[in-house]
Amino acid sequence: MFRKDPLKLALEEVAEVLGTETRPLLGLARSVYRRGGVLGVQRVGRRVVVGLGGVPAGGVFELASVTKPFTAALADALVRAGRLEWEAPLSRLGGALRRLPPGLNALNLATHTAGLPAHPARVVFTSMTRFSDPYGPLSVPGVLGSARRWARPGPQARFGYSNLGVGVLALALAQAAGEEVSAAGYGRALEGFVSGPLALGVALRPPANVVSPVSLLGGGNLTGFGPLAGAGGLFGPAADLLAFAQAHLDGRAGEHWQRRRHPPGLPPHLSGVAPGWFISGRQPDQAVWWHDGLARGTRTALGFCPASGASVVILARGGAPLLGLRSGVPSLLLALLGGSGGPGSV
Repeated sequence: MFRKDPLKLALEEVAEVLGTETRPLLGLARSVYRRGGVLGVQRVGRRVVVGLGGVPAGGVFELASVTKPFTAALADALVRAGRLEWEAPLSRLGGALRRLPPGLNALNLATHTAGLPAHPARVVFTSMTRFSDPYGPLSVPGVLGSARRWARPGPQARFGYSNLGVGVLALALAQAAGEEVSAAGYGRALEGFVSGPLALGVALRPPANVVSPVSLLGGGNLTGFGPLAGAGGLFGPAADLLAFAQAHLDGRAGEHWQRRRHPPGLPPHLSGVAPGWFISGRQPDQAVWWHDGLARGTRTALGFCPASGASVVILARGGAPLLGLRSGVPSLLLALLGGSGGPGSV
Protein backbone atom coordinates (compact mmCIF):
# COMPACT_ATOMS: atom_id res chain seq x y z
CA MET A 1 0.00 0.00 0.00
CA PHE A 2 1.06 3.54 -0.66
CA ARG A 3 1.57 5.83 2.30
CA LYS A 4 -0.18 9.17 2.00
CA ASP A 5 2.02 12.23 1.65
CA PRO A 6 2.73 13.55 5.20
CA LEU A 7 2.50 17.14 4.01
CA LYS A 8 -0.92 16.53 2.44
CA LEU A 9 -2.07 14.96 5.69
CA ALA A 10 -0.76 17.94 7.65
CA LEU A 11 -2.60 20.40 5.41
CA GLU A 12 -5.80 18.39 5.80
CA GLU A 13 -5.50 18.63 9.60
CA VAL A 14 -4.80 22.34 9.31
CA ALA A 15 -7.86 22.80 7.10
CA GLU A 16 -10.09 21.17 9.71
CA VAL A 17 -8.90 23.56 12.41
CA LEU A 18 -8.92 26.73 10.31
CA GLY A 19 -12.05 25.93 8.33
CA THR A 20 -10.37 26.84 5.06
CA GLU A 21 -9.25 25.14 1.86
CA THR A 22 -5.55 24.26 1.94
CA ARG A 23 -5.11 21.99 -1.10
CA PRO A 24 -4.05 24.86 -3.40
CA LEU A 25 -1.21 25.60 -0.96
CA LEU A 26 0.50 22.21 -1.35
CA GLY A 27 3.12 23.43 -3.82
CA LEU A 28 4.00 26.46 -1.69
CA ALA A 29 4.12 24.35 1.47
CA ARG A 30 6.37 21.81 -0.24
CA SER A 31 8.88 24.53 -1.13
CA VAL A 32 8.81 25.89 2.44
CA TYR A 33 9.32 22.50 4.09
CA ARG A 34 11.83 21.10 1.61
CA ARG A 35 14.30 20.48 4.46
CA GLY A 36 11.69 19.80 7.13
CA GLY A 37 10.18 21.84 9.92
CA VAL A 38 7.06 22.30 12.02
CA LEU A 39 3.61 23.62 11.08
CA GLY A 40 1.18 24.63 13.82
CA VAL A 41 -2.30 26.17 13.91
CA GLN A 42 -4.81 26.98 16.64
CA ARG A 43 -8.40 28.20 16.60
CA VAL A 44 -11.29 28.08 19.09
CA GLY A 45 -9.43 25.81 21.49
CA ARG A 46 -8.32 23.35 18.78
CA ARG A 47 -4.61 23.03 18.12
CA VAL A 48 -2.60 21.00 15.61
CA VAL A 49 1.21 20.93 15.59
CA VAL A 50 2.87 18.68 13.01
CA GLY A 51 6.54 17.86 12.52
CA LEU A 52 7.63 17.41 8.91
CA GLY A 53 10.69 15.94 7.22
CA GLY A 54 11.92 14.16 10.32
CA VAL A 55 11.70 17.23 12.57
CA PRO A 56 9.80 16.53 15.83
CA ALA A 57 6.65 18.56 16.49
CA GLY A 58 8.14 19.75 19.78
CA GLY A 59 11.45 20.77 18.25
CA VAL A 60 12.95 24.04 19.47
CA PHE A 61 13.95 26.47 16.70
CA GLU A 62 15.93 29.66 16.57
CA LEU A 63 13.22 32.28 16.11
CA ALA A 64 15.23 35.05 14.43
CA SER A 65 13.02 38.15 14.01
CA VAL A 66 9.97 36.43 15.48
CA THR A 67 11.78 37.56 18.64
CA LYS A 68 10.53 41.10 17.97
CA PRO A 69 6.90 40.46 19.04
CA PHE A 70 8.24 39.16 22.37
CA THR A 71 10.30 42.32 22.84
CA ALA A 72 7.19 44.42 22.19
CA ALA A 73 5.22 42.33 24.68
CA LEU A 74 7.94 42.98 27.27
CA ALA A 75 7.66 46.72 26.62
CA ASP A 76 3.91 46.58 27.15
CA ALA A 77 4.30 44.57 30.35
CA LEU A 78 6.71 47.20 31.68
CA VAL A 79 4.27 49.97 30.72
CA ARG A 80 1.50 48.19 32.63
CA ALA A 81 3.86 47.80 35.58
CA GLY A 82 4.53 51.55 35.63
CA ARG A 83 8.20 51.16 34.69
CA LEU A 84 8.00 52.58 31.17
CA GLU A 85 5.93 54.92 28.98
CA TRP A 86 5.45 54.15 25.31
CA GLU A 87 6.08 57.71 24.09
CA ALA A 88 8.52 58.98 26.73
CA PRO A 89 12.18 59.43 25.71
CA LEU A 90 14.19 56.37 26.70
CA SER A 91 16.95 58.73 27.83
CA ARG A 92 14.80 59.43 30.91
CA LEU A 93 15.66 55.95 32.14
CA GLY A 94 19.16 57.31 32.78
CA GLY A 95 22.31 55.30 33.18
CA ALA A 96 23.72 53.97 29.93
CA LEU A 97 20.68 55.37 28.09
CA ARG A 98 20.95 58.97 29.24
CA ARG A 99 22.66 60.18 26.04
CA LEU A 100 20.14 58.70 23.61
CA PRO A 101 18.39 61.33 21.45
CA PRO A 102 15.10 62.54 22.98
CA GLY A 103 13.21 61.39 19.88
CA LEU A 104 13.88 57.72 20.62
CA ASN A 105 11.03 56.12 22.53
CA ALA A 106 9.64 52.62 22.93
CA LEU A 107 6.81 53.17 20.44
CA ASN A 108 8.86 54.36 17.50
CA LEU A 109 11.55 51.72 18.07
CA ALA A 110 8.95 48.94 18.29
CA THR A 111 7.25 50.11 15.07
CA HIS A 112 10.43 50.83 13.05
CA THR A 113 9.70 54.55 12.81
CA ALA A 114 12.70 55.91 14.74
CA GLY A 115 14.79 56.73 11.67
CA LEU A 116 17.49 54.19 12.50
CA PRO A 117 19.29 52.11 9.85
CA ALA A 118 18.71 48.37 9.58
CA HIS A 119 22.03 47.53 11.25
CA PRO A 120 25.02 49.23 12.86
CA ALA A 121 27.39 50.29 10.08
CA ARG A 122 30.14 47.78 10.88
CA VAL A 123 27.78 44.85 10.25
CA VAL A 124 28.42 45.43 6.52
CA PHE A 125 31.88 43.98 7.17
CA THR A 126 31.14 41.44 9.91
CA SER A 127 28.43 39.84 7.74
CA MET A 128 31.25 38.73 5.45
CA THR A 129 33.86 37.88 8.06
CA ARG A 130 31.52 36.29 10.64
CA PHE A 131 28.69 34.84 8.57
CA SER A 132 26.84 33.13 11.44
CA ASP A 133 27.57 35.76 14.08
CA PRO A 134 27.58 39.21 12.43
CA TYR A 135 26.54 41.04 15.61
CA GLY A 136 28.94 39.17 17.90
CA PRO A 137 31.78 41.73 17.77
CA LEU A 138 29.44 44.55 18.81
CA SER A 139 29.37 45.93 22.36
CA VAL A 140 26.49 47.52 24.24
CA PRO A 141 28.21 50.95 24.28
CA GLY A 142 28.87 50.57 20.55
CA VAL A 143 25.23 49.74 19.82
CA LEU A 144 23.95 52.69 21.86
CA GLY A 145 26.54 54.94 20.24
CA SER A 146 25.36 53.85 16.80
CA ALA A 147 21.79 54.75 17.76
CA ARG A 148 22.94 58.19 18.91
CA ARG A 149 24.76 58.85 15.65
CA TRP A 150 22.14 57.62 13.21
CA ALA A 151 18.74 58.41 14.74
CA ARG A 152 16.65 60.66 12.52
CA PRO A 153 13.19 60.74 14.13
CA GLY A 154 10.95 63.50 12.88
CA PRO A 155 7.34 64.70 13.00
CA GLN A 156 6.47 62.53 9.96
CA ALA A 157 8.30 59.36 10.93
CA ARG A 158 8.80 56.93 8.05
CA PHE A 159 8.83 53.17 8.27
CA GLY A 160 12.34 51.75 8.07
CA TYR A 161 12.88 48.20 9.29
CA SER A 162 15.67 48.19 11.87
CA ASN A 163 17.31 45.40 13.84
CA LEU A 164 19.39 48.12 15.47
CA GLY A 165 16.26 49.90 16.70
CA VAL A 166 14.62 46.87 18.28
CA GLY A 167 17.96 45.78 19.72
CA VAL A 168 18.34 49.18 21.40
CA LEU A 169 14.77 48.92 22.68
CA ALA A 170 15.51 45.54 24.27
CA LEU A 171 18.56 46.95 26.05
CA ALA A 172 16.43 49.83 27.36
CA LEU A 173 13.78 47.38 28.55
CA ALA A 174 16.41 45.50 30.53
CA GLN A 175 17.21 48.71 32.40
CA ALA A 176 13.53 49.54 32.90
CA ALA A 177 13.08 46.09 34.44
CA GLY A 178 15.95 46.67 36.86
CA GLU A 179 18.34 44.34 35.04
CA GLU A 180 21.81 44.84 33.61
CA VAL A 181 21.82 46.63 30.25
CA SER A 182 22.86 43.61 28.19
CA ALA A 183 21.46 40.73 26.19
CA ALA A 184 21.44 38.61 29.34
CA GLY A 185 19.58 41.36 31.21
CA TYR A 186 16.98 41.44 28.45
CA GLY A 187 16.58 37.68 28.74
CA ARG A 188 16.00 37.89 32.49
CA ALA A 189 13.50 40.73 32.04
CA LEU A 190 11.61 38.72 29.42
CA GLU A 191 11.42 35.73 31.72
CA GLY A 192 10.23 37.85 34.63
CA PHE A 193 7.55 39.82 32.79
CA VAL A 194 6.48 37.74 29.76
CA SER A 195 7.62 34.16 29.28
CA GLY A 196 7.41 33.31 32.98
CA PRO A 197 3.88 34.68 33.61
CA LEU A 198 2.64 33.13 30.34
CA ALA A 199 4.42 29.81 31.03
CA LEU A 200 6.26 29.88 27.70
CA GLY A 201 9.38 27.86 26.99
CA VAL A 202 11.00 30.70 25.05
CA ALA A 203 14.48 31.86 26.03
CA LEU A 204 17.80 33.23 24.81
CA ARG A 205 19.77 30.08 25.56
CA PRO A 206 19.21 27.22 23.10
CA PRO A 207 18.61 23.76 24.57
CA ALA A 208 20.82 20.82 23.67
CA ASN A 209 18.13 19.43 21.36
CA VAL A 210 17.63 22.60 19.30
CA VAL A 211 16.71 21.81 15.69
CA SER A 212 19.90 22.30 13.70
CA PRO A 213 19.75 24.91 10.93
CA VAL A 214 20.85 24.29 7.34
CA SER A 215 22.46 27.28 5.64
CA LEU A 216 23.08 27.86 1.95
CA LEU A 217 26.79 27.46 2.63
CA GLY A 218 26.19 24.02 4.10
CA GLY A 219 26.87 24.97 7.71
CA GLY A 220 24.74 24.06 10.69
CA ASN A 221 25.67 26.94 12.97
CA LEU A 222 23.06 28.89 14.90
CA THR A 223 22.88 32.60 14.09
CA GLY A 224 24.25 34.89 16.80
CA PHE A 225 22.75 38.29 17.63
CA GLY A 226 25.17 39.52 20.30
CA PRO A 227 23.90 42.63 22.11
CA LEU A 228 21.01 42.87 19.60
CA ALA A 229 19.45 39.69 21.01
CA GLY A 230 16.10 41.42 21.44
CA ALA A 231 15.86 41.75 17.67
CA GLY A 232 16.36 38.07 16.88
CA GLY A 233 18.01 35.94 19.54
CA LEU A 234 15.20 33.84 21.07
CA PHE A 235 14.56 30.10 20.79
CA GLY A 236 11.28 28.27 21.24
CA PRO A 237 8.90 25.50 20.10
CA ALA A 238 5.83 25.87 17.90
CA ALA A 239 3.27 25.11 20.62
CA ASP A 240 4.56 27.93 22.82
CA LEU A 241 4.53 30.35 19.90
CA LEU A 242 0.87 29.52 19.29
CA ALA A 243 0.18 30.07 22.99
CA PHE A 244 1.91 33.45 22.76
CA ALA A 245 -0.22 34.47 19.77
CA GLN A 246 -3.40 33.37 21.53
CA ALA A 247 -2.36 35.38 24.60
CA HIS A 248 -2.69 38.48 22.42
CA LEU A 249 -6.23 37.56 21.46
CA ASP A 250 -7.35 36.96 25.05
CA GLY A 251 -5.51 39.99 26.46
CA ARG A 252 -2.96 38.20 28.64
CA ALA A 253 -0.08 39.52 26.53
CA GLY A 254 -1.45 43.06 26.60
CA GLU A 255 -3.21 45.26 24.07
CA HIS A 256 -0.20 47.01 22.54
CA TRP A 257 -0.77 45.18 19.24
CA GLN A 258 -3.90 47.30 18.80
CA ARG A 259 -1.79 50.50 18.58
CA ARG A 260 -2.00 50.43 14.81
CA ARG A 261 0.10 52.93 12.85
CA HIS A 262 0.21 53.83 9.16
CA PRO A 263 3.57 55.56 8.61
CA PRO A 264 4.74 56.58 5.15
CA GLY A 265 7.20 54.18 3.57
CA LEU A 266 5.27 50.97 4.29
CA PRO A 267 5.81 48.21 1.71
CA PRO A 268 2.73 47.59 -0.48
CA HIS A 269 1.82 44.32 1.24
CA LEU A 270 1.49 46.00 4.64
CA SER A 271 -1.59 47.96 5.68
CA GLY A 272 -0.04 49.02 8.98
CA VAL A 273 2.36 48.24 11.79
CA ALA A 274 1.94 47.84 15.53
CA PRO A 275 4.55 47.35 18.26
CA GLY A 276 6.27 44.09 17.34
CA TRP A 277 3.98 43.24 14.42
CA PHE A 278 3.32 43.84 10.75
CA ILE A 279 -0.33 44.09 9.66
CA SER A 280 -1.68 42.86 6.31
CA GLY A 281 -5.25 42.99 5.01
CA ARG A 282 -7.23 46.08 4.09
CA GLN A 283 -10.57 44.99 5.56
CA PRO A 284 -11.11 44.47 9.32
CA ASP A 285 -12.22 40.86 8.82
CA GLN A 286 -9.07 40.14 6.80
CA ALA A 287 -6.45 41.85 8.96
CA VAL A 288 -3.59 39.63 10.08
CA TRP A 289 -0.92 40.53 12.63
CA TRP A 290 2.30 38.70 11.79
CA HIS A 291 6.06 38.66 11.80
CA ASP A 292 8.58 36.52 10.02
CA GLY A 293 12.20 35.73 10.74
CA LEU A 294 15.23 34.74 8.70
CA ALA A 295 18.35 33.30 10.30
CA ARG A 296 21.28 31.92 8.30
CA GLY A 297 19.77 28.44 8.20
CA THR A 298 16.22 28.78 9.56
CA ARG A 299 13.03 30.59 8.48
CA THR A 300 10.15 31.35 10.82
CA ALA A 301 6.78 33.10 10.91
CA LEU A 302 4.05 33.67 13.48
CA GLY A 303 0.71 35.38 13.03
CA PHE A 304 -2.89 35.67 14.17
CA CYS A 305 -6.20 36.94 12.82
CA PRO A 306 -8.39 38.64 15.46
CA ALA A 307 -11.56 38.25 13.37
CA SER A 308 -11.29 34.47 13.12
CA GLY A 309 -9.37 33.81 16.35
CA ALA A 310 -6.85 31.74 14.40
CA SER A 311 -3.09 31.67 14.83
CA VAL A 312 -0.43 29.99 12.69
CA VAL A 313 3.26 29.26 13.22
CA ILE A 314 5.75 28.11 10.59
CA LEU A 315 9.23 26.90 11.53
CA ALA A 316 11.33 25.71 8.60
CA ARG A 317 14.88 24.41 8.28
CA GLY A 318 16.98 26.05 5.59
CA GLY A 319 17.80 29.64 4.75
CA ALA A 320 16.22 31.75 2.03
CA PRO A 321 16.69 30.10 -1.38
CA LEU A 322 18.97 31.69 -3.94
CA LEU A 323 16.44 30.87 -6.65
CA GLY A 324 12.66 30.84 -6.53
CA LEU A 325 10.30 32.43 -4.00
CA ARG A 326 12.30 33.96 -1.14
CA SER A 327 9.15 35.02 0.72
CA GLY A 328 7.61 31.54 0.80
CA VAL A 329 7.30 31.33 4.59
CA PRO A 330 5.32 34.56 5.17
CA SER A 331 3.35 33.93 1.97
CA LEU A 332 2.22 30.55 3.31
CA LEU A 333 1.40 32.05 6.71
CA LEU A 334 -0.75 34.82 5.21
CA ALA A 335 -2.49 32.39 2.88
CA LEU A 336 -3.42 30.15 5.82
CA LEU A 337 -4.68 33.10 7.87
CA GLY A 338 -6.54 34.72 4.98
CA GLY A 339 -4.50 37.93 4.87
CA SER A 340 -4.66 39.59 1.47
CA GLY A 341 -1.51 40.28 -0.47
CA GLY A 342 1.80 38.46 -0.43
CA PRO A 343 4.91 39.88 1.19
CA GLY A 344 8.02 40.91 -0.57
CA SER A 345 11.29 41.22 1.29
CA VAL A 346 10.96 43.43 4.37
